[in-house]
Amino acid sequence: MSAFSRLLPAWLTHYPREKLGADITAGLMVTILVIPQSLAYALLAGLPPQQGLYVSILPVIAYAWLGSSMVQAVGPVAVTAIMTYAVLSPIASPGSPEYIALAAALSLLSGAMLLACGVLRLGFLSQLLSRPVISGFISGSAVLIIISQLKYLLGVTPHGASSGEVMLDVLSKLPQSHLPTLAIGLTALLVLAVVRSTLAGWLVKAGLASQRAAFVVRVMPLVVVLVGTLAVIEFDLDRAHGVAVVGSVAAGLPAFNFFLPGFDATRSLIVPAFLMMLIGMVQSITMAQALAIKRRERIDANAELVGLGAANVVAAFSGGMPVGGGLSRSAINVAAGAQTPLASIVSALAMIGVLAGAASWFERLPLAVLSASIIMAATSMIDLQALRQAWSYDRADALALLCTAGGVLLFGLEAGIGMGIVLSMATLLFRVSSPHIAVVGRVPGTEHFRNVARYEVETLPGVLFVRIDERLFFGNLGAVEQRLNQELEGVADAHDLVLVMSGVNLLDTTAVEVFGEINQDLAERGIKLHLAEVKGPVQDRLMKSVLWNALTGEVFLSANAAYEKLAPPEVWCPDI
Repeated sequence: MSAFSRLLPAWLTHYPREKLGADITAGLMVTILVIPQSLAYALLAGLPPQQGLYVSILPVIAYAWLGSSMVQAVGPVAVTAIMTYAVLSPIASPGSPEYIALAAALSLLSGAMLLACGVLRLGFLSQLLSRPVISGFISGSAVLIIISQLKYLLGVTPHGASSGEVMLDVLSKLPQSHLPTLAIGLTALLVLAVVRSTLAGWLVKAGLASQRAAFVVRVMPLVVVLVGTLAVIEFDLDRAHGVAVVGSVAAGLPAFNFFLPGFDATRSLIVPAFLMMLIGMVQSITMAQALAIKRRERIDANAELVGLGAANVVAAFSGGMPVGGGLSRSAINVAAGAQTPLASIVSALAMIGVLAGAASWFERLPLAVLSASIIMAATSMIDLQALRQAWSYDRADALALLCTAGGVLLFGLEAGIGMGIVLSMATLLFRVSSPHIAVVGRVPGTEHFRNVARYEVETLPGVLFVRIDERLFFGNLGAVEQRLNQELEGVADAHDLVLVMSGVNLLDTTAVEVFGEINQDLAERGIKLHLAEVKGPVQDRLMKSVLWNALTGEVFLSANAAYEKLAPPEVWCPDI
C-alpha cells in the first residue's frame, strides 16, 4: 500500500471529502461548457472537430495527476491551435491523414521537451521570454486567429500565402459573402459582444451576485451555440441554404496509437516544437501562479512542466493535438467551483460519455457560430493595455511588443517571436553595457550617500565617491573606465577615488584584471583607489585575486566610514 500511495498525487492522498460535491459539480459543468470551444479549436488547428474532444480526456487526466496547480484546466487552446495550423499547413493539407500525423508528432516533440525540462528542473527557462514579448506574440496570434476565421463568418474561400494576402482577398470577396452564413455569424458575434460587455453589469444591477453573474456570462457562448444549432435544424439552413456546419463527428473513444515520428518529420518540426514548448511553458506557469496567488496556494514550476509535458505526450497518442493551460478553460473551472484537480478528472470522464453517446449532436453545429466564438475569444487576447503601460514606462519594452506582434503578422509565428527575443536581448545587452554610474556625496546630518545631481550633499576636496549600479563584466568595462577618467578630470588635485560597490553583484575575470590596471594607473598619478560596501560574495572572490593585495587604498565597510577616514580634520564630524 505504501508503494501504491507514492504513485498517487499529494492532493489525492489527503483529499478532503467536503470538497467532493463541489469538484463533481464543477467537472460536469466544465465538460458541457468547453465542448463548443474544444470543437472550435480543433477546427482552428486544421484538424477534425472530434480531435478537440479526444484531447479533453487522457491529457486532462495526465495533467491533473502530475501537475501542481489545483484548478488550472488543460486542453485545446487558441495559441497552440493557431501555431499548429501555421506550422503544418504549408507542409500538408489540413485535415489529411498526413496533417493529423504531423500534428501528433508536434504534440509529442513539444511534450517530450516539456517533460525533459521538468525532470531536469529547468523551470527557470520560462523567464527567457519577457512579458512584453509574450504579450506581443499572443496579440499578433490573436489577429491571425481572427483573420483565419473570417472565411467561416462570411462563407467565402480566400486565398493567399500570408495573412496580409488572405485579408486582402477576404475584403475583395465581401460582395460574394454567403448571406445566410453571414447573418447567423454576425448575429452570434453581436450577441457574444453584448454579453461580454454589458450582461454582467445588468445582472449585478438586477441583484445577482458578481460571481454568479460572471458565471452566467461564461455560460452564454454555449447558449449561443445551442440556439444556432437549433436554428440550423429548424430551418434546414445547411441542406436548403448551404450554411456550413461541423459535419460528421466520429463517435466513440480515441484509439491509443503509440508511434515515433520519422527523421524527416522530426527535423522539420523540432524548431516549431521548441517554440511551442517555450510559449506553453510561460503560459502554463504564469496562469498557474496567478491562480495560486488568488487561492493562497503554491505551485511547483517543474511539476507544472512535467504535468504539461505528460499531457502533450499523451495527447500525441490519443488525439493528436497539442494542448496547453487555457485561460478560458481555467476561468470556467474556477467559476464552476472547482477545488482540486479531481474536477478535471471528472470532466475528462464525463467527456468519455459525450463521445460515446452524444457526438452526433454536434454534426449540424454551424461553423459561423463557432467562428464567432473564436473571434470573441481572440479579441480578448489582444492586450492593448500592456502596450500602453509599456509605452509609458519603457519604450524599449513597448518596441519589443510591437515588433513581436508585427513580426507574427508579417513573417509568421516563428519569425515574430524570434524578432521579439532578439530585440529584448539587444536591449538587455545595451543596458548592461552602459551601466548607471553616479557621483555621490553625503546628505548633511546623515550617513546616507546620494547622487550629487539629485541632492544637496557634502563632498570632500580631492576625493571622488563613485557608485556603480551594475555587475562588472567584459562588456561594460570600457564604459566604466571612460566614465571614471572623465569624472576624475573634473576634480581638482584628486588624491582618492572611492568606488561604492553596493550595486555590484559580480566582477568577472576581465573586470578584475582591468581594475588592477586602473589601480596601477591611478597610483602613477598619485591617486589611491578605495572600495566601499563590497558585497560578501564579491569580496570572497576578490580576496583570491591579485587586485586585493595590490589595492593602493583600503576596503571600507560603508561609504560613510570612507568619508570619515578620508576627511581632513576640519571636515570630519565624529558625532554623526
